[in-house]
Amino acid sequence: MYLKKASGPRTVTLSDGTVLSHADLPPPNTYRWVASRKAVVVDAVVHRLISKTEALTRYELSEEELDAWIAAAARHGRDALKATSVQRYR
Repeated sequence: MYLKKASGPRTVTLSDGTVLSHADLPPPNTYRWVASRKAVVVDAVVHRLISKTEALTRYELSEEELDAWIAAAARHGRDALKATSVQRYR
């Protein structure tokens, strides 16, 4: 099996004990952001699987958008990442 060379760790262990790897990240051409995909990107950035800069360029996000996802997840959990819950958690 060939493993692509990646900068940084190959996997990280999250606080709930699950393991997150590069294979778990959404594809770079993602255009429909559901809460579960946002949560994976937030977890990857917060636990340093990928850098914030790498996430911004890979997913073509604005810095404000990614910061809002991280802040919402930190304050209110994964439910705050749902598009239908935006008004409830702001």
